Amino acid sequence: MWLAALLLTGADAPAMIVIDEAATVREEPSPHGAIGMSTAHRISDAIPAPRSFEFRKRALHVGAAIGIHPIDHDEIYYVLSGTGIVHSDGAEKELKAGTAAWLYKGARVGIRQTGGEPLVLIIAYPNKAAK
Repeated sequence: MWLAALLLTGADAPAMIVIDEAATVREEPSPHGAIGMSTAHRISDAIPAPRSFEFRKRALHVGAAIGIHPIDHDEIYYVLSGTGIVHSDGAEKELKAGTAAWLYKGARVGIRQTGGEPLVLIIAYPNKAAK
């Protein structure tokens, strides 16, 4: 509703948008290889384009992984719960709740769940500049 009002009035963007993650949840194969299943919260998808960055929460189910893929931006994986192994250009490090991996532009990256409970992550990265 706020978007319709914004378009009609031609006003600048609203002061803020509050998003309930429950409204963004879906079950889907893990990205970049469909290695197992995940619960995705595509939180920033609720923000109209163009937006300057993406903000997502993803729970990798037991045995799941985000497959190794190249990135053309810096990216952050922040672990809320569970354990996993993050990969960047052949190097691997263990992650647990409260740790973050800063992954650099140009790297080939991925992360896999380890242990007996889902690996729950916040993933954030910038979008390409709007043209």
